Amino acid sequence: MSTQQFPFNCDELKKIIENYNDKQLAWLSGYLWGRAEKSSVEQVLPSTTLPSNMTQAEQKVTIISASQTGNARRVANELSQDIERLGIAVTHLPAGEYKAKKLSQEEILILVTSTQGEGEPPEEALSLYKYLFAAKAPKLTHLQFAVFGLGDASYPKFCQAAKDFDQRFAELEAQRLLVRVDADTDFQTISTSWRQAVIDKLSQLQLSNTQSPTENSTSIAVNSSLYHRDNPFIATVNVNQKITSRDSDRDIRHIELDLSDSDLHYQPGDAVGVWYQNSNELVEEILSITQLAGETPVEYHGQQIALKTVLTEYVELTQNTPIIIEKYAQAVQHPELLTLMGDREALLEMSQTLPLVDMLNRYRGKIEVQTFVELLRPLTPRFYSIASAQDEVGSEVHLTVNVVRYQVDDKIRMGGASGFLANQIADQDQVKIFIEHNDNFRLPDDTHAPIIMIAAGTGIAPFRAFLQQRASQGATGKNWLFFGNPHFISDFLYQVEWQSYVKDGLLTRIDLAWSRDQAEKIYVQDKLVAQASDIWQWLQEGAFIYVCGDAKRMAKAVDLALQQILMTQAQYSQEQAISYLDELRSQKRYQRDVY
Repeated sequence: MSTQQFPFNCDELKKIIENYNDKQLAWLSGYLWGRAEKSSVEQVLPSTTLPSNMTQAEQKVTIISASQTGNARRVANELSQDIERLGIAVTHLPAGEYKAKKLSQEEILILVTSTQGEGEPPEEALSLYKYLFAAKAPKLTHLQFAVFGLGDASYPKFCQAAKDFDQRFAELEAQRLLVRVDADTDFQTISTSWRQAVIDKLSQLQLSNTQSPTENSTSIAVNSSLYHRDNPFIATVNVNQKITSRDSDRDIRHIELDLSDSDLHYQPGDAVGVWYQNSNELVEEILSITQLAGETPVEYHGQQIALKTVLTEYVELTQNTPIIIEKYAQAVQHPELLTLMGDREALLEMSQTLPLVDMLNRYRGKIEVQTFVELLRPLTPRFYSIASAQDEVGSEVHLTVNVVRYQVDDKIRMGGASGFLANQIADQDQVKIFIEHNDNFRLPDDTHAPIIMIAAGTGIAPFRAFLQQRASQGATGKNWLFFGNPHFISDFLYQVEWQSYVKDGLLTRIDLAWSRDQAEKIYVQDKLVAQASDIWQWLQEGAFIYVCGDAKRMAKAVDLALQQILMTQAQYSQEQAISYLDELRSQKRYQRDVY
């Protein structure tokens, strides 16, 4: 190698590093790589100036992950491993296991968080969120922090939880280690850049790297199975059965998948991630509208792939976003779409009411094939709560799937994954899946403890798993189910099973809310309030409360109903009722799986 290619003396470098141990060499390698990449990283992630009074050598790093479907936990775990390789003491904890009062002891805190519902933090981060936003939250002048947000740009409050956390840390006078980064569903590339920016910043701080990673750092095993999100298991469909009646306006499927020879294990409360393909009809319609040829090769992630294959297997076609609309408007220079540029509210409204295919049809324009592919988001898996207990069904996993159908411009559109499962997958077909563990929605360890389960629609799925598990365990704790759907005749999901559980005594009580079977709409929250006295009695006996269903309406209404019950039965003020529920959350006695 010439001196022009490598313009310094290698012998001098060897003298400098000859006494370095393995961890010091690893730190130096990461530091130099980060310095080499610094300019490109900082284009995405401009950093702030560090306080001049830091005691750098003694600082430690804490990573908190607030995850809904596992992505935040995965990114945080990858960052933890990056930091471990430098030999720096690091601890990674899920938000549900982090004691918020420890913030006063932290020096460097990195938060990776998703967003759920209407811009809310994930369930496991609610306690931390409320602690920070309380009027008596302490000043955090000693703390340096960084926030990485995961979200979906098709939702109005994209990465809102990350924005809230980031702003609140700053309000409490903590110092930003890096500016907040918000990532859409295609988060892998930006998360890799962000992780390197964190490593680069920690390298600049010259943190002590003399500690043993095995003694001073903690990583969380994301998935120990051979099969996971990036290497899914090919499961055979044993059953794909509609369980709503012919007259129902809902198509809900009970699906049984064969896990034989997979060594996949799950617990009640976990979810299955499903990788799906877009329908051939939708792909052909898009090709026809855009007048692009399906056999045309395009570059996708460094490979040359036929356009039709990319549209079928690799990109999202059933969800629109403001970013896609803006990119498409710029590409085709459609005058009507161009008027929306920069109008966030108008773009959100269009993205939520006009699917991609209908936008292409309504606002036609000539677009280059590579440009078209690059404006689309990568396909991501859909998650379904598991409706079975492995102790009961063995090498199977059961799902309860609501098939999404809606009408746009006189055409029936379908959800990507649910349409795939309903129309493209029959018995003995195969589907790519993986298990997504959810330690924040678990049955109590004490099989004598009573449980109250509250569900609407397909939110019933995990409670079918719960009762199968309780039956398998021979649990003696009381079980009470609240379930709601529009109609008794057509929408009573798993009716025979619940009736059998009642007959056998496993299901102690069941309260049903059929919202459309009478003039006055009745929902599960109404049934809760009607049984206020008994619910309070069960709580005093140590009952665990579980809620599964829609985050926007149902879960909020149930929370308000529980507050009302506490206010009437325990004579609490609303503030005391909220505090009581927060305490139940901290004890894992109030758990929610909402979406």
